[in-house]
Amino acid sequence: MMREGFWVAALAATVLSGAASARDVGEVSTGFKLLGPNHKIVITAFEDPKIAGVSCYVARPRTGGLRGAVGIAEDPSIASVSCVQTGPISFNEPISDGESGEGVFDERRSLIFKSLEIDRIFDKTNGSLVYVARTTRIIDGSPATSLSVVAPITWNGTAPSEPKLR
Repeated sequence: MMREGFWVAALAATVLSGAASARDVGEVSTGFKLLGPNHKIVITAFEDPKIAGVSCYVARPRTGGLRGAVGIAEDPSIASVSCVQTGPISFNEPISDGESGEGVFDERRSLIFKSLEIDRIFDKTNGSLVYVARTTRIIDGSPATSLSVVAPITWNGTAPSEPKLR
């Protein structure tokens, strides 16, 4: 049992590769499993790595049971993202102004084939930050998506900084 716990912890450490400051903030059980952990929805918080003052929360299912316990289960291809302004907006680094945006979060959803990605797209016309969650696969991703928009506002008298674009 001790060795199994080690491998689960080691896999969890490598799962959140795109968001160094990601932290699980809660979970809710969705299905009882007699052996191994229950199926659940896990909520993780992370800060936008290039924009201070934006926090995002992602909820996604995590498969339980014995396969989930040892890290070989393939989690469902759905997720929800919600981002919010939590302080003065400051662009620490240049962000992409391209239509495809850039990744801000990446998590493996199976051993090698599937990942959950959250990308940030900058809407130049409205000055808004658009975050979209999607699941990718080597051959075909899921069309299930989730969207969140942050429209920077003045925070306690501090106006948002001008975005640095590249």
